[in-house]
Amino acid sequence: MRGTVTLFLPLLLLQAVLGQANHELAPLHVCLFAGGLFVPYSAFMMPIGQGMAASLLGGIVCDAASPVPFGTHALLFAAAHALLFHLRARFPRDDPAVQLWAALAVNLAFYVVLSYITVARTPVRAQALPRLLADLAWSELVVAAIAPWFFALQARTLEIAKAEPWRTA
Repeated sequence: MRGTVTLFLPLLLLQAVLGQANHELAPLHVCLFAGGLFVPYSAFMMPIGQGMAASLLGGIVCDAASPVPFGTHALLFAAAHALLFHLRARFPRDDPAVQLWAALAVNLAFYVVLSYITVARTPVRAQALPRLLADLAWSELVVAAIAPWFFALQARTLEIAKAEPWRTA
């Protein structure tokens, strides 16, 4: 339980910072999405129960401020968590480069699925494509820039809380 709460607090901070950044970038018509940062660390470093709970809580927080139906982020985060957890034995899971590439790939997948869900309801879909591609490019750059810092924050938070289950997982 301690590991779940400890991992959830940085996710809550990330969602608040992203919300503020999107608020400031709104006049420039830019929207950042960094959902790919919510899953990889917990999937690679935590036991399935604690990591999945942290990912689901992060998804619920993202759902609260999203135009998609409630539960969509939670479902996507849970599916990505299960996939990464299943694949983690094939990768050096404590390597920051692997975590970064996983975050970028998951962010791309989330963005494509969520964009499809959102744009499918609009009457003119083709006009939204340039904006979506630009937002995706900016989002991937932001994820690449802050992922090492964010994963280090999660690791340090677990150390401070004395909840280091990856040593026994």
